[in-house]
This record gives sequence, C-alpha cells and structure tokens, in this order.
Amino acid sequence: MSAYAGRRERSRELLGDEAFLTRDLPTIRYLTGFSGSNATLLMNGPISTLITDGRYKDQARSETQDASIVIDRDAISVVLAMRLASINVDPSMPVGDVDRLRHEGIDIGLVGPSLRDLRSVKDPQELAVLAEACAITAHALEALATVISIGDSEIQLARRLESLFANGGADDRAFRTIVAAGPHSAVPHHQPTTRALQAGDLLVIDCGALVDGYHADMTRTFVVGAEPLPWQQEIHDVVLRAQQAGIRAAAPGVTARDVDNAARSVIASAGFGDAFTHGTGHGVGLQIHEPPMLTHSSADSISAGSPITIEPGIYLPGRGGVRIEDTIVVGDQTRVLTEAPRDLIVVG
Repeated sequence: MSAYAGRRERSRELLGDEAFLTRDLPTIRYLTGFSGSNATLLMNGPISTLITDGRYKDQARSETQDASIVIDRDAISVVLAMRLASINVDPSMPVGDVDRLRHEGIDIGLVGPSLRDLRSVKDPQELAVLAEACAITAHALEALATVISIGDSEIQLARRLESLFANGGADDRAFRTIVAAGPHSAVPHHQPTTRALQAGDLLVIDCGALVDGYHADMTRTFVVGAEPLPWQQEIHDVVLRAQQAGIRAAAPGVTARDVDNAARSVIASAGFGDAFTHGTGHGVGLQIHEPPMLTHSSADSISAGSPITIEPGIYLPGRGGVRIEDTIVVGDQTRVLTEAPRDLIVVG
C-alpha cells in the first residue's frame, strides 16, 4: 500500500461509509499525490476517483498510481453519472456544485473537522520533506546574512533569498517573502519595497522554501551596520525568551491556548503586551497556515507529530520590531527544523 492509499484508508476510518467529495487541492494532494491546479476527488468505499481536465492527463497518471483517473472538465457530471444517493462534502466545496448535486436528488452531508485533524499530524514521509524545506530555508537565510549591505533594498534582499532557495533545491518560495527594515519592521506582514537599508535599522526577514508542496516558515531579526541600541537589544531579548517559552510549552496534549499564553505572558510581563499583536504560531504542511492555530482563543490542541511554528513578536510603530520564528515538530522530544542562530546579529 502506498503512503497515499494508507492516508485514504485512515480517512475512510474517520469519515465512515458515506461517499466523500472534495475539490480542495491540498486535501487532494494529501490523499492522492496529484499536484495540478484543477482536480476533484470522490472516495466511495475502497474506490477513489480523481477527476481532472486534459491539461493534466499525463501528470495525473504519473503522480497518482493507485486511484482511478477520469479526464473530464465537468467533474460534477462525472459524479452524477455514478448515481449515488448521498455524498459528504468538505466545507470548501463550491456552493454551485452543492446546489447542482442537491438538484439531482443527492443528499448532501458536511464533513466536520476530522479530516482536518488527520492532516495536522504528519507521517514520516511528510516530515522528511518538511525537514528538507526547513533546512534549505535556514541555510539560505544564513547565507544571505553574510552578503547584506547598507543600501540594499528590501525587495533586492527578498529576491536574493528566493534565488538561494532555488539553488538549495527548493521548488519555490512557500509564501511572499517578508523583508522589513527600519520602521517597516514594526509591521508584522510588511511586503518588501524599494526602501534602502540604513545603518541602525532593525531588519526582520520572514521566509520559507517550498519542497514537494510542503511549506517551511522561519523568521530572524538582524540589526544593520551598527551595534544594537539598548531598546533594540531589550525587545529582542524579550522576544527570544518568549519564543523559547513557547517551544518548551509545546507538547502532545497541551492546548494551543496554553502555548500561546506561555509566550505571551513573557512579553506582557516585560511591559510589551500591547505590542504583540498576532498569534504565537500555527500548523504548517501542504498549506502555510494549518491547524492547530496558536492563539489566546484557540480551541485546538497539540498532537505528537504536528509541525507548528512558534513566532512571538514585539512591534513599536514608527521605531521598529522584532520577530523570531521557528518551525518545530511536537513530540516527546520536540525537534526544531529551522535551526540557525537567534542572536541579534549585526549585518551589513
């Protein structure tokens, strides 16, 4: 049995005997290996049918060895021809498709969070690919740090880093690279501009490589061309303590809320609680943001074998900010996948 057939078997154990229909591409890739941009998957007992269009005929046959393949752009017509009495769909199924199935007399059920929870725990094959993506990310960011210069623009650094990902064997970037210098570093999801780096800037770089569909996620903060000012070193030290507290708290069975609180309380105790404006982290995998979500209101829990990020930050508008992030795998012995120095290193 292939890894994909095994995942479908585990999915059937969770979903029961009802037929299951999805057009969610990450879920389809997880269950079949198919990576094209148009696909529908119908699981009906032991039979799995992948429906895609003619552009992907050869790719589907290459990537999907143990599921039936139907080439037809009108996937819903293919499903209707099977004359099923009832089908469960995932929450992302387009409303128009659901209405069309109902119009033909098919009873529609909605799949709950069970499949989402199954995907949050990665098997050894997934963890190996994710570890490769994270290693490429860490090595590339370390290499970039050695060639940063005053006068480089944010966008130039982003493109250099993404080129290093490719040189390291990545398929692509996992998301739009964040390079934020000076006052821009106080904007958590700032997109790089032509602003040139200046001496004394804090420099936040949030990045990740993509390998076989799996997303790495990592952030480091540097200071450009000068020794850190006391306030810069202070907030960096606080964020680092918070990040390490979050990593220590992440363990099987712990709630995501408790991990968030472990990191957040360090920042709040230092007097910067209002300057930490986002969650402590999130799951990663075939999507850059997956469950569990590590926020103060999250109802998720942490499972062994779940890769998550721990990424607290402090952001002081008009001055600068700090974020430190690693991708880790939760287990009896937590493993950090994005291993690289976390000190406030001077670059440029």
